[in-house]
Amino acid sequence: MEDLLSNDYDNRHRAFLQALLARGTVTFEESQTILAAIFNAATGGDGNVRPDQVSEEDFLAYIEAASDAASLFDYEIRSTVHQLTKQRIYALVNTTSDPQTQLATTFSPEELAFIKRALDGMFDKFNRPRMEVLAMTEMQAIKFARPNRRQSQGDAAEASQVSSDKGLKHSEVETILANLVDGGWFEKSKSGFYSVTPRALLELRPWLMNMYNDPDAGPDEWQRIKFCEACKDIVTTGLRCSEPSCTLRLHDICQEAFWRARRTKECPHCSREWTGLNYVGERAVTMTEAYQRGRRRSGGKRSTLADDVIRQEGMEEDRSDGERDEGGE
Repeated sequence: MEDLLSNDYDNRHRAFLQALLARGTVTFEESQTILAAIFNAATGGDGNVRPDQVSEEDFLAYIEAASDAASLFDYEIRSTVHQLTKQRIYALVNTTSDPQTQLATTFSPEELAFIKRALDGMFDKFNRPRMEVLAMTEMQAIKFARPNRRQSQGDAAEASQVSSDKGLKHSEVETILANLVDGGWFEKSKSGFYSVTPRALLELRPWLMNMYNDPDAGPDEWQRIKFCEACKDIVTTGLRCSEPSCTLRLHDICQEAFWRARRTKECPHCSREWTGLNYVGERAVTMTEAYQRGRRRSGGKRSTLADDVIRQEGMEEDRSDGERDEGGE
């Protein structure tokens, strides 16, 4: 493709950036089709470039040009590896605004308030030392349709905001979840769990750390936002040490290389044997004996199983106790 590549930013680069703007994220494989169409259009439709002829060098050159152009508008292109599929994903990220500002053009204030509650659910309520789920089912999301007024006690400003938030109907929650999936912010697994996407993690990383982590905590203290020991990216699905208080986390896709470089499978933090059977993400629920037993009894139906397992683990009760303490009850 060398004859079609140029150091000058032209309509081909603009077309690629527009495609990235429309999609939000791309992989190299997806970009091969996009760039082949752009290259063929650049020759007046007489070109015969196939997607498989677009090299990674071609792709990276256009990524670099697009990122340079987007930087003029406080955007940049960042990349990460999907925690499950291993695909490298490139996302156009706003470097200045917070997620509420970005989502405000699409969602109403009431919907934005629900999204914040949903994120609180993923990264707080369903993310505890005993069980780091960092995901939720639609049924669990519906429980966040209306604000929890008990949490705002003692804060007049927050109480006023909550009182003006009338909440959403169940059907509206279902629509918002679908829109978040279509918009590339949430993804839904085959087991019916919603979690944040790689694109969302790229966009929200500073905000998530500011919202959910304690900046004064020590390096070995448990934090809600956790990082892979190998690649240093956020872990929302992966593996954890069998020692509950240990902070070692690994992505599934990182663990093989990580342990290959070591003599034994002993945790470098606490020296416990690494079993690979302690999970971060929805598998913290779905791989439990209680969940598997419930699926067998219900014929594979999952409607309330996640709620049942989480309740058995005491996460609901822990949250209620915390709210009572904060409210002074």
